[in-house]
Amino acid sequence: MTAAPYDRPAPGPSGGPTPLVIYTDGACSGNPGPGGWAWAVAPDGEPNASGGEAATTNQRMEIYAVLDALRAHAPLADGGPPVPIEIVSDSTYVVNCFRDRWWVKWERNGWTNSKKQPVANVDLWKPLIELVRAGDVTFRWVKGHSGDPMNDLVDRLAVEAIPPR
Repeated sequence: MTAAPYDRPAPGPSGGPTPLVIYTDGACSGNPGPGGWAWAVAPDGEPNASGGEAATTNQRMEIYAVLDALRAHAPLADGGPPVPIEIVSDSTYVVNCFRDRWWVKWERNGWTNSKKQPVANVDLWKPLIELVRAGDVTFRWVKGHSGDPMNDLVDRLAVEAIPPR
């Protein structure tokens, strides 16, 4: 599904723009196995997008959901300042990467992790980190399957996007 264009959010109480809140999720049937990803803009889930891969991992789908959401909401062509974006995810892997700045250490160590092994999914992490650096992006964790309507929506979209075996 292709995302529709969006309007620049209205100014928030502090005078700056209100962040665009985007929920993301990834899912896998088997890990590895066929997987799906999805994102949706709060509060009503529009616009949204989803897709899947025949052979993947859950972590890869979680990362890809964020990457696709940020690509779809790159700074507007009118040259205005970037719209602040808050990514909400139930993936501690994704949220902690940015909250704890794991990516800084990965880059410094030649894309190896603390165990001196290559960072998994570097082909997704590199463009994602580039988009986060270029924008005004924050991350928030939400507990999965806890009744949050937007998290439930992106979970459903991601599961529906899993290709059949």
